[in-house]
Amino acid sequence: MKIRWPAWALLALGLVLGIFAGHEWAAPAELWSALTERDTLRARLLWEWRMPRVLAAACVGAQLGLSGAVFQGVFRNPLAEPYLLGASGGAALGATVALLVPLGLPQSWLLPVLAFAGAWGATLLVLGVARVAGALDAAGMLLAGVAMAAMLGAIRSFLMLALSDETVSLQVVMSWVLGGIQTPTWSGLGWMALITLGCLAATQTLARGLDLLGLGDAAAQSFGLDVARFVPRAVLLGSLVVAAAVAYGGLVAFVGLAAPHIARWWVGPLHRWVLPASALAGAVIVTLADAIARSVLPPAEVPLGLITAVAGGPFFIALLARRLRSHGGRA
Repeated sequence: MKIRWPAWALLALGLVLGIFAGHEWAAPAELWSALTERDTLRARLLWEWRMPRVLAAACVGAQLGLSGAVFQGVFRNPLAEPYLLGASGGAALGATVALLVPLGLPQSWLLPVLAFAGAWGATLLVLGVARVAGALDAAGMLLAGVAMAAMLGAIRSFLMLALSDETVSLQVVMSWVLGGIQTPTWSGLGWMALITLGCLAATQTLARGLDLLGLGDAAAQSFGLDVARFVPRAVLLGSLVVAAAVAYGGLVAFVGLAAPHIARWWVGPLHRWVLPASALAGAVIVTLADAIARSVLPPAEVPLGLITAVAGGPFFIALLARRLRSHGGRA
């Protein structure tokens, strides 16, 4: 089942709305000037700041949607989300180091690199702990992820208390932790787009294995899937995708949880279609949420993670209630 045109129309609507929305809403004439002549300050701001940010929001949302679909498929749990294995704690620790420790490098470059390294490194640590403990199954990785997230959170809190000498520094760190799209240059946006397409292509290689895994370990083995090798590989790839997302978007809640469910409503259960549809749904969600974050309380900007949490909280509760009803009161 292919992704139908209303889904693409939603993305187009989100992109257009995101470009118009802001502290001051853009007029159609200003947008046209930004696309053609760029002869005014307003037009240059739209071209150099708002348009790259809106497209970056779409890339971050697509990455979160992809990683959410992978994790829900690997753990066979519709309530799974991309930050299960400590990626959020690792990314937050990396961002805290970038923002508070004077390393002598440009912060605009250092922040995404250390956030990416923290998220990816935390997942590698979780897999290493689970392997050493002899529990390299879904339950073992989840328990190791909870423990790792707690430890990384404690380290981050210590660094914030020890290294922050003013309230402003703490506010900067908390602003990143609450989520927010970093505005890239056009060349940086090109790299983001290439990374997003690469993530989509890489996760497509997992589609058949995720479908088989949904039948259970025994059935997947009978169809030739090496579950013991496939699950860690899928987790590493999914974590790589979410690390790319947090590098430019911070910790944006609930998108990775909600997007795969929306995708299954659109295209059904096969991951060949669920993965790209999840990317599309995530792009729509983050683009619209970022437009709201930039325009709801001008001239201030609401953290993106707060917008997605306010919208995602009721979605999660409804999803949990539906799951409890379908399982006779058992989650």
